Amino acid sequence: MPLLQSIVHRLDPTLDGERLTVTAAPVPAASDDPVMANLVNALNDTYNTKAKGWGRFAEEGEQAGPLVAWLRAYLAGEQDFAQLSTTLTERLVQTLQEQFSVSGYLLLAHLRQGDTETLFMGLVHQREGIGINEEHQAVPAAQLNTSQLTLAARVNLTQWQSDSNNAQYVSFLKDRGGKKLADGLVALLGMEEGIDAPAETRTLLKAFSDYVEKEDFDDTASREKTDTLVDYANEQLRRGEPMTLEELSELVDEKQPKAFYDHIRNADYGLSPEIPPDKRTISQFRRFTGRSGGVSISFDSHLLGSSIEYDENQDRLIIKQVPKQLKEQLAKRKG
Repeated sequence: MPLLQSIVHRLDPTLDGERLTVTAAPVPAASDDPVMANLVNALNDTYNTKAKGWGRFAEEGEQAGPLVAWLRAYLAGEQDFAQLSTTLTERLVQTLQEQFSVSGYLLLAHLRQGDTETLFMGLVHQREGIGINEEHQAVPAAQLNTSQLTLAARVNLTQWQSDSNNAQYVSFLKDRGGKKLADGLVALLGMEEGIDAPAETRTLLKAFSDYVEKEDFDDTASREKTDTLVDYANEQLRRGEPMTLEELSELVDEKQPKAFYDHIRNADYGLSPEIPPDKRTISQFRRFTGRSGGVSISFDSHLLGSSIEYDENQDRLIIKQVPKQLKEQLAKRKG
């Protein structure tokens, strides 16, 4: 993806350990610097695989912050990227003054991919490695750990400027062990959280399971549509973009591109038009299907071990929660 602007500032604790200091880069990196482009792409790829919180800028109230005004000034050409990055970094240090784990290198980048522009910021740490010098001798070599991010956020500038009320155009790293960092980042961004990605993803998968059962697809079609959903979610994860219900519906059933979308809306699952995929939830989702001797069975893989158990020794499935519709049919037959 084209790198429009990028810069790196260093964050260090003072010798007395009481505060953080910023050593700002005097100028941004060259936009055609291939090494910087590789670094930004590597951090973006790492960011895409991490658990994130999503939301939008708060327009008013205690949550609203100065970042919106700074971004508008930058995009209007009223201040340059170096000024924006320095101001933002200094504000971050003030917000997270007691969190000395944020010492390291803070990279900020303005990127364009297709018609979409984003602002990315990520804190990366340096680790000691080993290299080979010109005399072919092993020597210490400092390296940036691009596979680990302590703190990171991304703003979809294009969506933000489109004034979409439903868009979740701000995301931030939401690591389980870094709640204070995440809270500080939310304060810095001046945002209000919106979508709960794991919960929304689970609801989407429930809607998909209901749709497959309602349409009574055969085993092959059921597996194909499940694979289509999982592949689409993983591709959006790789790109760092949300799933779009209308686009997913078209992929799930090309002959009836609106069928899955209409099912979601008619059943009122309460899903947002765009859903950030949750990697863990998606990775656990597959459907087991089988048909033999007049018996057809299909269920989501994540139910195995909870409401459904498989006894391999006796070759039987134990269903603990019989579907309501099936129970009614069995009750009528018994009566």
